[in-house]
Amino acid sequence: MEHAPTWLTYGFLYLTAAVLAVPIAKALGLGAIIGYLAAGIAIGPWGLALVSNVQDILHFAEFGVVLMLFLVGLELQPSRLWALRRPIFGMGSAQVLGCAAVLFVLASLVGLPWRVGLVGALGLALSSTAIALQSLAERNLMRTSSGQAGFSILLFQDVAAIPILALLPLLGAAAGAGTSHSPGEVALEVAKIVGVIAAIILGGRLLLRPVLRWIAKSKTPEVFTAAALLLVVGIAMLMVMVGLSMALGAFLAGVLLADSEYRRELEADIEPFKGLLLGLFFIAVGMSIDFGVLMRSPWLMAGILFGFLACKAVVIYALARAVNIPYQERPVFTLLLAQGGEFAFVVFQAAAGAQVFPAETASLLIGAVALSMLLSPLLLVVLDRVLLRRYAHVKAPEADEISEPQEAPIVIAGFGRYGQIVARVMLMQGIRTTVLDHSVEMLEVARTFGYRVHYGDATRLDLLRIAGAGQARILVIAVDDPEQSVKIAVLARKHFPHLQVVARARDLTHWNNLRDAGVTLVQRELFESSMHSARTVLELMGLPPEEAHEMTRRFREHNIALSDRMYPHHRDRAKMIAVAREGRSQLAEQMARERQEAAAAGEDGAYPGYAGPDTNAPAGGEER
Repeated sequence: MEHAPTWLTYGFLYLTAAVLAVPIAKALGLGAIIGYLAAGIAIGPWGLALVSNVQDILHFAEFGVVLMLFLVGLELQPSRLWALRRPIFGMGSAQVLGCAAVLFVLASLVGLPWRVGLVGALGLALSSTAIALQSLAERNLMRTSSGQAGFSILLFQDVAAIPILALLPLLGAAAGAGTSHSPGEVALEVAKIVGVIAAIILGGRLLLRPVLRWIAKSKTPEVFTAAALLLVVGIAMLMVMVGLSMALGAFLAGVLLADSEYRRELEADIEPFKGLLLGLFFIAVGMSIDFGVLMRSPWLMAGILFGFLACKAVVIYALARAVNIPYQERPVFTLLLAQGGEFAFVVFQAAAGAQVFPAETASLLIGAVALSMLLSPLLLVVLDRVLLRRYAHVKAPEADEISEPQEAPIVIAGFGRYGQIVARVMLMQGIRTTVLDHSVEMLEVARTFGYRVHYGDATRLDLLRIAGAGQARILVIAVDDPEQSVKIAVLARKHFPHLQVVARARDLTHWNNLRDAGVTLVQRELFESSMHSARTVLELMGLPPEEAHEMTRRFREHNIALSDRMYPHHRDRAKMIAVAREGRSQLAEQMARERQEAAAAGEDGAYPGYAGPDTNAPAGGEER
């Protein structure tokens, strides 16, 4: 292999190590991350020594973390991110500052200089975004309270890394190792940071969508894939130029594109690259573990490793209790955030470069962080097999996926409370349906009552084909999750344009997203029942039944029409609210005028307890 290019040799080594180690680790029940780390140790300087330039590979592999944060951002619409602002800055600051304070006190107690203790505490307070998010995803915990809390804290850590890095030159200068920065230089750096973030936000709003739309019109999939990668690479370069986190920039770009029409295509294009580069990142972490430092100072390394893990675990577990994370989820939440993080490598290397502490100290701290990232997945396996066994429910029954092609004229995706009613009405009329649901427990309930429901995830195109979507006339989307609902709608409109799609919407935002996907027959699930309740309340207030019926009928028609008027503006909140307020005022004025006319004619236009319209009440069609 001496005549082979370096990139070809290393590519062969990485792929071989991954292909061999990961299946073995999965077969042993250890998980893919441990397999990648073990592969890195095996081919690294302290294994077979097949790879030497570990740091270069680690810097390249960090792009996998960048792609992962971009995809995470694509799952978060700006409104949802704004809703998470309190946990991000509340829990995030509590975790970072709490862990750093405890670690700083511990460092002071063992006699370390305050600069070493401060930088070490801040670096060790950070956690591994890559391992934590990957582990949460593998355990389907991202949508749980612990998953949301963990994500908020990890996002804050990416933001907190910026001032930590900015602090290092000042500490080096204070130690006599460099020159201090003038106020003008500091102001210039701050202006550059603010300018780059503003450029990403404004560019994402004004430029990215038109550019993606123009590229998509070429109808060349590989060019769109190249554009998606170029977007992430370009933003990462911008962030590096001003000394910011690449992952943070990619995350912001993902958030800005989360409600765009190209979100699904971007996810599909980038997902394969993310998986490969994340695997390479874990391999590089395994290679970067300096066992030489470990062998020279084994007890010191063990003390640093278990000392900072224990301190962080105590603080994080206390935080989990304070924010009422379910006790079943606390062990995993604590362990995932107690480990060191990949950004600590950057902090400690920069600290050594600024001469805040010696290179030997940086090697010790980097080794401890890398070992914690190796130890954390192993401890997760122990948690899964031993500690969490008492929390486990009875093993869920297994079910076979739908495999035989179906030919019913109606396909129903989801057999919850909504889908059941639709299916029962069809059954009563003798109309055949094919029902898909991915909950094994729901299948058991359906079979108990004599319904035939097939096991399958309707967000998968292959299962929709097997369910007969290619020949059916109608698809009813009755799944509970709004994101899954929209994904099914997009698949149906793209691959089965002949289908008439009838969908449920949880609220107006979900209704708008389904309309964006091309679905016009959408029912808001609580709307009709709310109308019946309002009619009952009017009758109880003394209004004759026929008048109550007429009033709610008119309100219903007005609300539906107003929703249609608001839809074109649903991405412009100010305009949408203006349209809603105008519609509300028109209805209120019309009703008031009719009551006045009725009163002038000697009719009873009011009822006991009526006090006139409340002009501050939410307009019809504004519910979320």
